[in-house]
Amino acid sequence: MIPIRDDNPHFLTPRAVLLIIGLNLLAWLLVQGLGTEPALSRSVCTLGLVPGELLGSLPAGAAVRLGPATLCIATGRPDWFTLLSHMFLHGGWLHLIGNMWFLWIFGKNVEDAMGHLRFAAFYLLCGAAAAGLQIAANPASGVPMVGASGAIGGVMGAYVVLYPRVRVEMLLWLGFYVTSFTLPAFWMLAYWFLIQLLGGVDALGGTGGGVAFWAHVGGFAAGALLVLLFRDPVLLARHPHHGWRQRPGHDGKRWRR
Repeated sequence: MIPIRDDNPHFLTPRAVLLIIGLNLLAWLLVQGLGTEPALSRSVCTLGLVPGELLGSLPAGAAVRLGPATLCIATGRPDWFTLLSHMFLHGGWLHLIGNMWFLWIFGKNVEDAMGHLRFAAFYLLCGAAAAGLQIAANPASGVPMVGASGAIGGVMGAYVVLYPRVRVEMLLWLGFYVTSFTLPAFWMLAYWFLIQLLGGVDALGGTGGGVAFWAHVGGFAAGALLVLLFRDPVLLARHPHHGWRQRPGHDGKRWRR
């Protein structure tokens, strides 16, 4: 299931969301070479977050093979800047496009409830919290973690707290059968969170790469909590669909200014 759109107006130009998307695209172009080798492998190995390196449990010279053409060598020193850099890197075109699409669908209305600077700080904190839970789940791992998914999980956690009853249109693709349907954001995002949680439990104890499920869980939980501090009541009050009760007298049109 893929979200297509939501029935939620936004008022502010989503400058922070657009800036974050732009930075991810620039990193993909200038740092990762549009996914070509050796730029992709080099960026993942040097700018990805490696739990074992960050905690000092991975000795210098330790090798981790991510694929037939990708061998990462541990430096033996904690590179704390990777807590930030890993949020703007991706492993492939689908990874990038999927993350940016989810950020656009859900991020603009969360930014609308916070303002530009608050949203940017919120986004980075969610990404750091997501990384923290992934590290805690496998602290000795030598596999680099890249992607904006954890921070975007925080955006989704905030969205479900702010706008639980907003209708989200979903695309369902089953082989040759394609259809769309709508459901409340609460059920769509609760389903997404459950999938991440089950995936994280199944991945516990694993040593290989794959999806960083615990980063998704950590980001979502952090977003659901941090939004209570970062939301601006004045900005949020303009939304006809915030909270569990919809204000009367609004027709759900997409207002912008």
